[in-house]
Amino acid sequence: MTTREHILKTADDLIRDKGYNAFSFVDIANTVGIKKASIYHHFPHKSDLGVAVVRYHIENLNKLMAEYKSQSPIEKLEAFFQIHSHILFDKKVCLVGSLTPDSNTLDTSIIEELKKFAELMLNWVTDFLEEGRNSGVFHFKILPRTKALLIISNMVAIVPITRITEENDFKLIKEAIKEELLIK
Repeated sequence: MTTREHILKTADDLIRDKGYNAFSFVDIANTVGIKKASIYHHFPHKSDLGVAVVRYHIENLNKLMAEYKSQSPIEKLEAFFQIHSHILFDKKVCLVGSLTPDSNTLDTSIIEELKKFAELMLNWVTDFLEEGRNSGVFHFKILPRTKALLIISNMVAIVPITRITEENDFKLIKEAIKEELLIK
């Protein structure tokens, strides 16, 4: 792992654990084992680092979408759930759930990238829901985009909620979503 990648991963971990405003370059330098000045070589401003973290997530989502492009709508739904299962397992929150509460204090460049990431996720979920409904696999009466928003917001919310309830609650919500989609 390069120093840049280590900085990026550390920032991602801190953002999704403590929040964007709760860490500094000193925290990253101490974790990575470098001098604070070394971070500025890769990321002149904290906002540059924030943008890079969001772009990293966009890149990973694009890779996942490409990997599942020819899979069934149910397999795509499972892949979507798996994203959130990993977040839960890592004891983090999703990027949108972490950065959105700080949106009033974030640089506009981060907000713009976050909007791109959220829209990419929303479009992907909307598309596979519509594909599933058109093929008779999924059953729901509302617009696919509205259904996608409901599913995404459930996943964004249940991960941090399980920090104070039970991990099984994640599975219960996931199964309820699947059951609701598959009922005729």
